[in-house]
Amino acid sequence: MSIYMSKKMHLNCHIVGVGQNPAAWRTNEDPKAFINPQFYEETAIIAERGMFDAVFFSDSLSLHGHAQGPSQMLDPLIVSASILKVTEYIGLISTISTTFSDPFILARQLITLDHLSHGRIGWNAVTSYNPMAAKNFGKIELPSSKKRYERAEEFIEVVTKLNDSWSEDALIADAENGVFVDVSKVKSINHEGNYYNVAGPLNVPRSPQGKPVMVQSGASQEGLELAAKFADVVFNAQNSFQEAKIFYENLKSMVILKNRSRDSLKILPGLYPIIGSTLAEAKERKEKMDNLRNLDVDIITLGRQLGIEPSELKLNELLPYDLIEKASKDIISNGFRTQIVGLARKENLTVRELILNNFGMIRTIVGTPDMIADDMETWFKGGAADGFNLNFDSFPTGLEDMVEHVIPILQKRGLFRKEYTERTLRERFEA
Repeated sequence: MSIYMSKKMHLNCHIVGVGQNPAAWRTNEDPKAFINPQFYEETAIIAERGMFDAVFFSDSLSLHGHAQGPSQMLDPLIVSASILKVTEYIGLISTISTTFSDPFILARQLITLDHLSHGRIGWNAVTSYNPMAAKNFGKIELPSSKKRYERAEEFIEVVTKLNDSWSEDALIADAENGVFVDVSKVKSINHEGNYYNVAGPLNVPRSPQGKPVMVQSGASQEGLELAAKFADVVFNAQNSFQEAKIFYENLKSMVILKNRSRDSLKILPGLYPIIGSTLAEAKERKEKMDNLRNLDVDIITLGRQLGIEPSELKLNELLPYDLIEKASKDIISNGFRTQIVGLARKENLTVRELILNNFGMIRTIVGTPDMIADDMETWFKGGAADGFNLNFDSFPTGLEDMVEHVIPILQKRGLFRKEYTERTLRERFEA
């Protein structure tokens, strides 16, 4: 029997603003939906109807891109809390900066949410490369990439120790005998490191799933080393099947070198499906959305990702590769820059074409439900993915198209679950 007869895809729904297309807010019945709690609740309900593993919230600690639309969102941890009351199974993954957060406070927040959700919480550890974010946290300069990853590793170590400071059976709550906690099973961590000194223990009992699921999405070598050591899930962004296969095998090998099992880390490439009942209809949907974009603002975003001045980018010209090569590597995400430049070179894209291809950061497929399902099956069965981190041009319609038209095809092919059988998010990713 093939492993794929029993192995199922993992699917996350990525929420940023009200859709991946920055003009998505202009197509929404409520143009201010991103500050409406009902928007997030309804999105999560649709994703849960589609049996998604989790919804994943991007985040940023500085304001940018707002001239075009809600590129950022409300605090993801608080939004996650608001979703708990209307969902039962779907996981909730929040993006957290290890550069500008406190590990004790975060560990307490995550475990609190995990108890309230009965084990459905995860977090995406990022190192925050935007210098504008640093300016919101006092008179400090953004640390170098090396320092950010050193800090991230210690941050994750502290959170992990705090998660483990309560044994699974420490909370007894024996009312008859008056024994609340077995104090011998609650231990201080007494962590003393280069960045943090934390005594512990955590003042919240152990998580229902042992510890919240940890995600890593950095594509640099430092990020991959961090993922191989700690992460349960990786979100990556390859644009070609062969590149994704190489990435997949390399990272799985790194996991083994860290004395972990190959399947202990799930790899979910980003995928941006734009779905129509016909190919023409799908292309028309994309064109209509793209026509609503403000390309002047998009150029600013692209310049920030590449580490160069937006004025150096011309819509109908190729990228200025010489300037990009000279740009500082400490103020941008090197992984994303490599991804963007690689696609632009490979396909000889102009700046306009690159922008309308979602900056080259998330692989886009425009097509029918069968075309989308075929592509996902090829990557899944071909050893390029354990599933996908799915992006949609506009909520709720893009997600609804996926749930109503693509998910049933995947289920019919035996590639995706028809019901939730695991209670916690960790059990789901370990299945």
